[in-house]
Amino acid sequence: MNVRRKIAVLVSATVLTTGLVAFGHPATAVAPAGAKPAAECGVRSDGRLYCGNKAGAKGYADRSYRSATRGTLTGTFSWFACWGHGDPHPGQNDIWYWTQLDNGQWGNVPAVDVSTGQDPAPGLRQC
Repeated sequence: MNVRRKIAVLVSATVLTTGLVAFGHPATAVAPAGAKPAAECGVRSDGRLYCGNKAGAKGYADRSYRSATRGTLTGTFSWFACWGHGDPHPGQNDIWYWTQLDNGQWGNVPAVDVSTGQDPAPGLRQC
């Protein structure tokens, strides 16, 4: 992809995100087809963690795989409002992140499905 095309894609994504936020929609990053996933993972000034996640990550009613599934995160970059302790998962800890899922429901996502460098993510508040 040439430089002008890359700039056009970035400007388009910025305009789309700004428009969504202006109309009350949360800003979620959507990468153009063929783009590499975002490397960012950190807490922004709004207090939310913005980080890569496993495509298709499930959100659960409680911090346990035994609880009902509320929905999924189909993209690979999301925001998370807070974290809490729950059942241990394959990520070798018991940290779960609370977020709004693609269907509008809220759910707990196990840290193993979120691309954090450490859990809980530094600077994110506990639920």
